Formats: sequence, C-alpha cells, structure tokens
Amino acid sequence: MFYRLFKCVVLVPLLRWLFRPRIEGLEHVPGAGAAIVAGNHQSFCDQFLLGVTLRRRIHFLAKVEYFTGRGLKGRLAAAFFRGIGAIPVDRSGNGAGQAGVDSGLAVLDAGGLLGIFPEGTRSHDGRLYKGRVGVAAMALRSGVPVIPCAMIGTFEAQPAGRRVPSVVPITLRFGKPLDFSRYAGMEDQRAALRAITDEIMYAILVLSGQEYVDRYAVEAKAEARTKALSERATAPQSR
Repeated sequence: MFYRLFKCVVLVPLLRWLFRPRIEGLEHVPGAGAAIVAGNHQSFCDQFLLGVTLRRRIHFLAKVEYFTGRGLKGRLAAAFFRGIGAIPVDRSGNGAGQAGVDSGLAVLDAGGLLGIFPEGTRSHDGRLYKGRVGVAAMALRSGVPVIPCAMIGTFEAQPAGRRVPSVVPITLRFGKPLDFSRYAGMEDQRAALRAITDEIMYAILVLSGQEYVDRYAVEAKAEARTKALSERATAPQSR
C-alpha cells in the first residue's frame, strides 16, 4: 500500500517533472510473471526511474546499510527503501554473493520482477564495466528471461558524489528478452555463467552506446581514487 501511494503521489510526478524521461521498448517487459531487468548503473536515481517507468512493481537488491541507520532519520530511510521494493543484502564477508543470489531468487520464485545492475556499483566515469556473474546464476536457476535495459543520461544528471541531480534529457531503453535455456543444467559451471553475463552486458552495450571496459567497476574506481590521491599529494602547494 505504501509503495503504490508513494509511487503515484510522490515519485512518478516528481521524477517525470524533473527528467521527462523518454521510454523505448517498454513492450519487452512482461506485464506478469517472473523476469529479470538488467541495466547499466550510472546514477543513484537509476532504480527510482525504473520504478516509475514500469507499470508493475520491481524489486532491487540494496546494501543492508540503507536499512540499519540509527535514530529517526535511519528509520525513515529504512521505511523508504522497503517501500520502493528494495531488499536488504549484507555485502560483507565471503557469502555476500550467494546472499544476493538467494534474495533475488526468492523474488523470482514468487513471480516477481527483479531489477539488477550487473556492474555491482555505479560507474564513476560513465563507461560500462564488466558484469558480475550473479545475474547469470539467478537467470539459470530460475529459468526466467532477462530484459536488458539502458539508462541514457543519468550519469550526466547525477554522477556519483552529486547530491542534487541536474535536469538533462534521459532515455530508458529496453531490449528484447534474452533466453538462456540452452545453458540449462550448467548452473555450477563458471564458464557458462561468464558467457551468459557477457551476453547480457553486450546487449546493454548495444542499447546504451557506452564505451566498454573489460574490468570490474569497483577495481577501476579504487584505482582512480588512488591515482587522484597520489596526484593531490604530489601537487605543488600554493602559498
């Protein structure tokens, strides 16, 4: 009830007024039944834009820290993320990947729509990075189709670190569902999971037109941060 009320009264009018998103290929998203929507991740607002674009409810995996804040602010944040369909996942420790897969499968087993950003984190430079294989594991174990989705313009609107988004043209482009039934029975084969993930990322790449980087985003982001700190430390100090 909270989700429908919040979506219709607050999110939809606000985001449509701010961004006036253009929607392409919406017919590829099933109106009922389990499916995965896999998209590029460029901005904090990506999941909200997907939520207001789709007619049906979509669930996302979110880091557990969004739900564990203290005080009134923490409780309100937790209620907000639960209300928009976010599912808390503890990403610390060796079992983080499996915990995410299990949480996603629970949504799909119930016939729900699951939103995933295979890059695992927001792009720090607007490029598309290598996907994590969790999306492939969920697709194979559940047997559901994967709908590729491209967010275009959200990086320019709100890159990582910017609190207030800029008003720029935004497009959400959905591609034809991808069927991976030919890989049935290969859920535990790393090569199969990698091939499926790469196919999903290529479909997103075709839709988005981004430059592709064959590295994990978290690694590239850490390297960029280290380089920036090093350059700052060696830069001549002005007096």
